[in-house]
Amino acid sequence: MCDLGLVLTGSKIQKEIDALWHDLKNRGFNFRPHCWLADCWFCPDGVPGFAVPFYLVHPRLLRLEKAHMLDVDGNSAETRMKLLRHETAHALANAYRLHLKQSWRRRFGRASKAYPESYLPRPYSRNYVLHLDNWYAQSHPAEDWAETFAVWLDPDSRWREKYRDWPALKKLNYVDELMKEIVGDTPPVRSKKQLDSIKTLRLTLREYYAEKQTRLQLDLPCFHEQQLRQIFPASVSHKNERAAHFIRRLRREAITTVARWTSESRYRINLTIEDMIHRCEEMNLHASRDKEETKIALIASLVMLYMGSLRSGMSRLAI
Repeated sequence: MCDLGLVLTGSKIQKEIDALWHDLKNRGFNFRPHCWLADCWFCPDGVPGFAVPFYLVHPRLLRLEKAHMLDVDGNSAETRMKLLRHETAHALANAYRLHLKQSWRRRFGRASKAYPESYLPRPYSRNYVLHLDNWYAQSHPAEDWAETFAVWLDPDSRWREKYRDWPALKKLNYVDELMKEIVGDTPPVRSKKQLDSIKTLRLTLREYYAEKQTRLQLDLPCFHEQQLRQIFPASVSHKNERAAHFIRRLRREAITTVARWTSESRYRINLTIEDMIHRCEEMNLHASRDKEETKIALIASLVMLYMGSLRSGMSRLAI
């Protein structure tokens, strides 16, 4: 990967980083997070900058990522800007050591708290802003901060209006006051460290995707036999369509729908569906004659399976 010769300069994501810097300038900041290419989005502890996935700088690499992973983390301009603002929040907190302030801890909690392997969000809670998918602000105090800052930084968020009756407004007002305090200050941390830069990665692309796919296969949720029999009743006549064939027909629609509602990796959802197909074949299950009802049961069950406990996404470093 280090031999690919990839650079941010001239890429679409560099133009979006420039737009991010413009937003910071409009807020009065001299601070600019430094960015580098790595294998995923992340901001290392103590570093006032963040990494951007290498595949975002070249269309052929984008196609390769989608072919292997069925999706791209940052596949639209809107999503990339959200991620850039989110990462900037982490970088800025590192630059100004904001997480050490007592006032910061009173609002968000301790950034040193261990990241959970998974979290169970409260979708209707108004104590947190809504920015990235999966109610991500609820996953950890540092992510609550990053999501709140990202909403504050977005010039189109209209946060005072949108969150007018929400307890989360107190956090947004705190961010607004805190930024007024530090906006003209030179950050005490000015390191330009680049952790796991693409320039240092000696994996081949084949090895990279093999490792990434293996990592996503960990703790893969699967259906129990009883759940499968509820979706595909065993008592149904064998003249009905085989459950395995039914799932294969709906695979693409199911992946798209479940990913939209849960923001789970399309790759992981596909693996779960593949397991369902094999299990249904082994159990000789058949679909009900009511195809629409069966489709709803199948997709709803997948959504419930993945929403039971959301992975925090913190397998290596805070994003």
